[in-house]
Amino acid sequence: MLRILSVGKSDVGLKRTNNEDIFLIRDDLGIVAVADGMGGAAAGELASQFFAETSLDVFTLDGPPSGDNDGALIQKAFDLANQRILEHVERNPAHRGMGCTAELLVLHGERFTLGHVGDSRTYLFRQNQLKQLTRDHSLVQDQLNQGLITPEEARKHPLRNVILRAVGTQETLAVDLIRGALLQQDIFLLCSDGLTDMIDDDAIFATLASPFKLSQKAESLIDQAKLAGGLDNVTVVLSEVIEP
Repeated sequence: MLRILSVGKSDVGLKRTNNEDIFLIRDDLGIVAVADGMGGAAAGELASQFFAETSLDVFTLDGPPSGDNDGALIQKAFDLANQRILEHVERNPAHRGMGCTAELLVLHGERFTLGHVGDSRTYLFRQNQLKQLTRDHSLVQDQLNQGLITPEEARKHPLRNVILRAVGTQETLAVDLIRGALLQQDIFLLCSDGLTDMIDDDAIFATLASPFKLSQKAESLIDQAKLAGGLDNVTVVLSEVIEP
């Protein structure tokens, strides 16, 4: 069985006073996650915390993943986190509008399963090529899909942070599930938009292709986002498939 090594780092950035991002790494359970809270101050932090804690609960109590149940466990984690946030808002009306974007990746055996909602992203670096596995659930991505704007225009679009789908904002939640095979030396990058709004895919590729240790690559990505302005919280998780 292939072995997974994961590292994560989160930084408040240069403009925010609090960090609404959170990451989860449990290599023993074969799961990693990133959540980016929204709703301001305590509400955003709570939303991302709800997601991380719920994911851990599901995979601890109902798991571990077996390969056959990975997608069902991911869906349950998203659904339960969605429900918990909505119930919290009902009890605390001042937190109305809170929610989070989220990535939840299960690495089991020789397969991966990824759950995705919002504009946080997951990339796969494989055989010296970088591929974005997820599609942003955003207004700008919809315009890109329709050919109304170019990728260059999307990066600078004033409405690029308008999210069309998030955990905790609607009663029902559609989750993108992405599956595939694992290969040795694969590197998965899960990140909040605080990274991808600041640096482009070429910079991400150069960092992941570098000979540095996984922890150094995570540090470098954070540093690059801050050097580019650090306008938002920035969080990265790197998971590498290594030999048994």
